[in-house]
Amino acid sequence: MVNKFLIALLLGIVLSGFNSCFVLNRYIYTDAELKTHYTHLPLKPIYRHAKYLEMDIHYALMSKNDTLPLLVLLHGAPGAWYGYMNLMDDTTLQNQYRMVSIDRPGYGKSNYGQAQLSTNLQAQAIAAVIEDCNFSNKPITLLGRSYGAPIAAKYALHYPQKIAQLIMVSPVIDPTKEKFYWFSPIGKWKVVQWLLPKVLNVATKEKYAHPAEMLKMESQWQHLYCPTTVLVGAKDWIADTSNYTFAKQHLVNAPTRFYKLVNTGHLITYEQPELIKQILINKINF
Repeated sequence: MVNKFLIALLLGIVLSGFNSCFVLNRYIYTDAELKTHYTHLPLKPIYRHAKYLEMDIHYALMSKNDTLPLLVLLHGAPGAWYGYMNLMDDTTLQNQYRMVSIDRPGYGKSNYGQAQLSTNLQAQAIAAVIEDCNFSNKPITLLGRSYGAPIAAKYALHYPQKIAQLIMVSPVIDPTKEKFYWFSPIGKWKVVQWLLPKVLNVATKEKYAHPAEMLKMESQWQHLYCPTTVLVGAKDWIADTSNYTFAKQHLVNAPTRFYKLVNTGHLITYEQPELIKQILINKINF
């Protein structure tokens, strides 16, 4: 029993380092750390909640002006709203958008530890946030990365009239190319789940449900009509780069831009922030 516990502990440490998109979120910020970060910055986030079914969705709103169009940011798995702080804190973007970064269900302060495996229900929860804070009623820009990308796309499929543009960063959308590692099944062991933080257990549950969810969406991509940008890092070892080919093959009715970025991995919003900014402020046209 002791040996099994020690093995599980060691594997738990391994899993905590490599599960899903964990490298996107090496640091978990406390409320105190976030407060310190924003102490001397002129614009600070406002924290709010929106309700959808049993979900209580927490989000951070960065706004200079209620009349600006909305930019909605969705993280991967695991993650939290502050994974987009580098964009939220950018003064150029603050002058262009009201920015909303969301804790997806199960993460951060959105029913932490309670996984919501339905892409459709997650998109509807995002809709509740947008309804709560889109004061201008202007078409929105929606950016999702990794597991957040298909959720953003699902929203765009449901509400095409509300979308100005969709941006999918390092998307995981090909149902046949979910990446599993030798240690992935161990993340489902009860003893390992007990050792790991809830955020990683939520990510593991999402990972195993994800291929079936993407299979449900496979026939729907042809009905996406909004301007869409897809960015993939050529050195991405977390999301299979075949997702780039999948997007090209299935986004047949939307105005599209495709970027396969050399010397770039999964962390495009950190590794290529200037490119993301140029796309967001429409200095790169379709």
